[in-house]
Amino acid sequence: MPGFFLFILFLALALVGWRLMSRGAVRVHDADGRRILPDGPGDAVRILALIGGPIVLLILLATSVRVVPVGHALVIFNTVTRGFRVARQGITFVPPFISSTQTYDLRRLEYTMSGTSGEGRKSDIDDSLWSPTREGLQVGIDLTIWHHLDPQMVAAIHQKIGPDYEEKIIRPAVRSVIRLVISEYAVMDVYSARRAEIQDEINRKTRALIEKDGFLVDEVVLRDVRFTPEFTRAIEAKQVAQQAAEQMTYTLEKEQKEAQRKVIEAQGRANAIEVINKALAQNPNYIKYLYVDKLSDKISVIVSDQNTIMDLKGILQSRERQQ
Repeated sequence: MPGFFLFILFLALALVGWRLMSRGAVRVHDADGRRILPDGPGDAVRILALIGGPIVLLILLATSVRVVPVGHALVIFNTVTRGFRVARQGITFVPPFISSTQTYDLRRLEYTMSGTSGEGRKSDIDDSLWSPTREGLQVGIDLTIWHHLDPQMVAAIHQKIGPDYEEKIIRPAVRSVIRLVISEYAVMDVYSARRAEIQDEINRKTRALIEKDGFLVDEVVLRDVRFTPEFTRAIEAKQVAQQAAEQMTYTLEKEQKEAQRKVIEAQGRANAIEVINKALAQNPNYIKYLYVDKLSDKISVIVSDQNTIMDLKGILQSRERQQ
């Protein structure tokens, strides 16, 4: 209540001035040296009233008129009537000397709990929320909760909880919900498969827990999931083994397909041979035709019968030499 102390200070100064004037220590004279004001107590009071009246009025105005910032609310408690009043953004009148006030931010606020240095509301410590899973394995959750106050509940929040409501209500509620939800899921669910489902359940249970008291939850976001070093190494080893198994499966499938290809190829050749055999059985001279067809174009041949093939070109050249 700075206005009250200013008022007390002004009264003390006025009392000192009045005592000085009443003793004649303060006199007012005109240009000719004649005293204008007598030094009696009555005149001193009138001087104080003329000078102090406007000053007191200015002090009252300065301590009574308050400007509430945009997006904020001012809770005013009257110590005489013991009543509460909430003023929204803009200029408002506060009864001086008998009022105590507290400003609340009604905009969206962010509260982050993180194990990363420099992040979160408690950036100097590891503020991850460690909780056991269904198997009893510990996981650390980094999260952010966006929330704001219900304007209709600001006076009640100020009366029952106070301005440090984030540490009293928001943080404990979220930590309690996280432990409750994470304990219902397996560690691999938290790791990947059902993370979105877990986040939705955390949002739902957090709202149910604190919104009845005037704290509106916009969203709870899981920023990161942390594991113990032993579990991290186990996950890495499992991934390596899984990749090796997938590579082996790929190799086996490739070899199986190659074997199937060879079987099909062999069956094709067998079918071809069977067709050729049937054709030769029906036409035995076909094999001799193929033999002659494969000879060089420079070789002249003649077929005399089914069992003899003569070199016609050789015979002709021999006769030419004899001539």
